[in-house]
Amino acid sequence: MRTRNKLLHCALALAIGTALSGPFTANAMDASDAPDLITIDSLTNLYGPVEFDHAMHADLADCALCHHHTTGIPAQDPNCLRCHATSGEADTVACADCHTADRFNKDYLESLDDPMLYHVDKPGLKGAYHINCIGCHVEVGAPSGCQDCHVMNDSGQQMFKTGDYAPDPQDHNNGGH
Repeated sequence: MRTRNKLLHCALALAIGTALSGPFTANAMDASDAPDLITIDSLTNLYGPVEFDHAMHADLADCALCHHHTTGIPAQDPNCLRCHATSGEADTVACADCHTADRFNKDYLESLDDPMLYHVDKPGLKGAYHINCIGCHVEVGAPSGCQDCHVMNDSGQQMFKTGDYAPDPQDHNNGGH
């Protein structure tokens, strides 16, 4: 019930802000449609998915903190404001809609209006998650270590040479580091 009230307050604030800021546009974010739980699985090649408790986080922070200017509230980051100072609401609020998983993909680079005006200051999807999540977690004293949120799978253990794939400690006694 508390989560629903918080989301309704957020939706009301967005609706009022939109009405006061200019011509009416449809809200990109409808509080009643916001999921309680979001599965973040962009690193499943190395880690299990992260079950993000959206409802709990919505109780702790304003929507625009994570969703930047997608909610109709102007961007706060000076890098974003250079181009998006007058941008209205986005049609969607998903991180992946602005932060691509593979920023150096040929198709993505060709999709830009001006590939020479590349968003060098806009992080990719994983960077956006980590900058937002870790920064806030450190600030409020919440878990911020890699495996606090990510459970490494077998492929991750192989890549990082840990768990079942960790080197034998006795091998380091033979002139190793």
